[in-house]
Formats: sequence, structure tokens, C-alpha cells
Amino acid sequence: MTRILTLYFIRQKIKRGMKHLLVLRFSSMGDVAMMIPSLRCLVKSYPDLKITIVSKKTFKPFFKEFENCNFFEVDFKNKYKGIRGLFYLFKELKKLKPTHIADLHSVLRTHFLRMLFRLSFFRVKKLEKLRKEKKKLFRAKNKVLKPLVPTQYRYAEVFCKLGFNIDLTNHQFPLPKVLSNQSQQFVDSLDSRKKLIGVAPFASYVGKIYPLDLMQKVVAFLQQDNNIFLFGNGDYETEKLKVWEKAFPNVLGCYNLNSLDLELEIISNLDVMISMDSANGHIAANYNIAVVSLWGLTHPFAGYAPFMSKNENMLVSDNEKYPLIPTSAYGNKTPRNYEDVMRTIDVNDVILAVNKLIKP
Repeated sequence: MTRILTLYFIRQKIKRGMKHLLVLRFSSMGDVAMMIPSLRCLVKSYPDLKITIVSKKTFKPFFKEFENCNFFEVDFKNKYKGIRGLFYLFKELKKLKPTHIADLHSVLRTHFLRMLFRLSFFRVKKLEKLRKEKKKLFRAKNKVLKPLVPTQYRYAEVFCKLGFNIDLTNHQFPLPKVLSNQSQQFVDSLDSRKKLIGVAPFASYVGKIYPLDLMQKVVAFLQQDNNIFLFGNGDYETEKLKVWEKAFPNVLGCYNLNSLDLELEIISNLDVMISMDSANGHIAANYNIAVVSLWGLTHPFAGYAPFMSKNENMLVSDNEKYPLIPTSAYGNKTPRNYEDVMRTIDVNDVILAVNKLIKP
């Protein structure tokens, strides 16, 4: 009887327009960044909808553009660790009185949370991960090399299933962020007449990283007539980038800012971003920055291309020489003799792709 009454009151709240959407997406940075286009369309189409993003504290800067969106921080190493922690997280989220739950992660943690929400009569929908289709794309034999639905559009499908009908073809990009005093001081040493190019040479797995000796040649050439901003984090990445920053006069390392908020300001004002199949490409694309993306053991067909990226700006390793590409969604599976796949992407092709975008 209690459950029936609970269900009745939830339905009455929804009918009266008291709608509150919880959006679950805990990691990774690139996948979280890919939520932004759908959220923009959602906020525009449903301005009275209350939205709470449930994610890691690190990613909070992505959502500051949404004035009416709340952010709920999760920490699975401490406060919400283990099964007991997930029960506690569920109770905390339930106190927020949501009416709709969008699971954009679809992993064990969110499976468990979805079950608890369903048992409490909440309306819940999850991301379709296209596992069967991906298996055909990544398998070695009888590989089916055809594009899957992009992740950004699959996120939008979840919202549509919950009754929030949005269309990403109506997406509108925001204006570039205004540089704060700290960001402005950072770029003041550069020639303001030159184009701004971002270079993010790293990724989570080696199979997605353009060889650094080749990327150095790209940086060395482009910095002659342009300003280059380097993106990376952690001791290993920053030590590599410091070498380039010291070697070339028109190169700045954004790791010096030590702030994702400030990096977003810089990225939103770039003319072009050179990125691996990684988060920086998605972040730049969210601000309508042209992205030249480089693909190794992964492939744009898996659905992880930067938002609205053009085919000519996605440089893919030689699939004829290396027919097992793509080997996985993350680039974490390297077949024998596939260590040098990205050397099939010519340095001159990278430079040409960038110059086509920045030169009239």
C-alpha cells in the first residue's frame, strides 16, 4: 500500500510539472564532456526543468555555464565506497526528490542505483552501450567497419526516452569564455596577431598517442607563425611538455595554470585544437573549436568523435596496413606488431589539416 501511494504522489508531481532530473555520469573526462551538447538542448527546451548532475568533483567546471543546474559530487574511494556507500548515495540522492533518472554511464554502480530507484517507483532510463555492434567493430575476424551512433546522440536518446524531447541538430554553441585576469596575464606574452592552436598530445592509453617525436615536428613547424598552447597533466606529461615549451618561443604550457576552469577559458578561445582520441578534443568541440583529431588503435566509427567534427579533420591510421584497427573503444588492446600504427599518419598531413582551418 505504501509503495502504491508513493507511486501515486510521484506521478502527481510529474503531472503538475514539478520535474527534477538526476543525470548520472561518473567518468571519464571525455565521456563527461560529451554530455554538454545534450544538456544545452535540454536547458533550452525545458527552462523550468530542475537538473542535478551527479559526477566527480573534478568535472564540475564543465557545468558552470548552466545557471540552473546543480552539481552533486561523488567520491567512490571514501564516502560512497562499496555496496554500503552506494546505499548511502542512493539515500542522499533520494532526498533531492528527483522525478526522473538518466543513467548516462551504464556500469555496475549505476546498474545498482537504477535498481534501487526503480524499486522506489522512479522513472529511470539508461544509456545504450551498443555492445553487440561494438563487438562486430572491434573483433579481428569478420570485422564490420561501419559507423555507430555517436555518443552525444545516444545521450540525447536517454533524455528523449524520459519524455524530454530534444534534437541535437538544433544545438547552439555559446560564445567563447571571457578571459579572467589570470588567463589574460598568461597569454599576454604572446603575439595577439597570431592564431591560437591547442595541442593535446596525450591520451589514457599508448595506443591512442601520436609518437612524440612526430608531434614535436608538428609543434616546431606550426609555432613559427602561430601561438601554441600545450595541454597535459601529471608529472610524466608535464615533464615532456616543458621540453617543448623551453625549446620553442611561441609555445606555452597550460599545465602552468593548474586549473581546469582557466584551461576551459583558453580552449574556448582557440582557433584550432590538435587532439588525440581524448577529452581535450571533446572539450574544444563543445565550444565550436575546429578539432584535428588523430586516431591510432581506435576509430571515429566507434562513436567517440568530437561533436560535429568533419571527416577531413579526423586523421586515421592506415587501415589497409593495419586491418585490425580499431582494436577496442579505449585503445588499450595492442596486437602484435601494431605498436607503430600512428606513424602512418604523416606529419605533413597534420600540418596541412591545421593550415586549411586557420588560413583563408
